[in-house]
Amino acid sequence: MQSTVTLSIDAMGGDNAPGIVMEGVADFLSGRPGARALLHGDEALLKPLLAANAVLSARAEIRHTDIKITSDMKPSQALRRGKGSSMWNAVQAVQEGAADASVSAGNTGALMAISMLVLRKMDGVHRPAMTALWPTLKGRTVVLDVGANVEADAEQLVSFAIMGEAFARATLGIERPSVALLNIGSEEMKGHEEVREAHELLRNSPLKMDYRGFVEGDDISAGAVDVVVTDGFTGNVALKAGEGVARMLATRMREAFTESLASKAGAALAMNGLKRLKSMMDPSNVNGGVLVGLGGVSVKSHGSADARGFARACELAADLALSNFRGEIAANLARVGAGDLAAE
Repeated sequence: MQSTVTLSIDAMGGDNAPGIVMEGVADFLSGRPGARALLHGDEALLKPLLAANAVLSARAEIRHTDIKITSDMKPSQALRRGKGSSMWNAVQAVQEGAADASVSAGNTGALMAISMLVLRKMDGVHRPAMTALWPTLKGRTVVLDVGANVEADAEQLVSFAIMGEAFARATLGIERPSVALLNIGSEEMKGHEEVREAHELLRNSPLKMDYRGFVEGDDISAGAVDVVVTDGFTGNVALKAGEGVARMLATRMREAFTESLASKAGAALAMNGLKRLKSMMDPSNVNGGVLVGLGGVSVKSHGSADARGFARACELAADLALSNFRGEIAANLARVGAGDLAAE
């Protein structure tokens, strides 16, 4: 089994690039002795950062380009004007076989468009889906789609379930992940026609999937299942709402524990528990969205991620590159009739 991995990094993408990106890559490489990195970006900016770090100097190399995808660039503009940019070249290296996976903290829409154009879709996949790892009471849950597709019909939801199951096995280490469709209720008559039809297809499919039926929004954070499947509009709204609630709770807790001497004393007594809660809710610990269903691995890091967060995105990319999750997706799509699922 392959044990070494090469990541292709968009060193110029993100709010604090290239400094935070380079720190994150160094952190990742320090924990993976067999890993290497290709750093795409402006050599004049990257070379001093590489020279100052022994790990980067030994196991990373710079691929120069002074073209950069900006945060305000529309996907259509990125496709027209982005060829040769640090983001484009990072993805291109995967397509050419020079790297096993790419990571970027840059413009999300641009990365999705470039990744789909350069890496192409897997056979049998009509629409790739964006994943998110959601912190729950039981650990982590994979949610998809969280923004790649505003709408999804029944066949596409089935393909998302297949992709999500393989993704969960590769990233969460669960041999047989449980899968469910997000709905407004657990009863079979609830929801719109597409989700009810997808339910029937999954329930009667030849797959050996641990399909659990419907779950509701509050079941996601409860960790009711390992994979939650929905369309990109609903998934993105749920994700942003969840992130907003987490930030609000963190702010209110900080205010509550600092408003008086008594509350500060209580916070000191509860410090270990508060640290565990902070770690669980810290987005740096679950950083990295993946556009699954492509002919290669392309990972999107939060644009505002710190070095530790970017390192987590690199670790996710490496884990996926070393797994057989795309082979599992292809095999299961074939079992349920790839031609039907890919139909318009």
